[in-house]
Amino acid sequence: MPLRRCLPILLVALFATGCASNTTIAPRYTTDNPDLLRIGGDRPSNPDVRTENAGSFCVEITERWNEHGKTPDGQVLWAKDTLRKVVPCR
Repeated sequence: MPLRRCLPILLVALFATGCASNTTIAPRYTTDNPDLLRIGGDRPSNPDVRTENAGSFCVEITERWNEHGKTPDGQVLWAKDTLRKVVPCR
């Protein structure tokens, strides 16, 4: 009988302790590769579509810069999206 009374209290205490110790990771808006992410400024220009030979087939690569949100101080985050499509070699 005492266990039935204590169990809900113990569960709430464990849950509260687990949530209280949760540490938040601070965002870091930097990258070692500026070809993937840029911060602020105008939209970077999209590179030309290119085709790479992969042996028995070719891959057409299209890259586009898109806005992916803002930093806490209001700067635009630009990220490069890449689309790869298999095409016949010429």
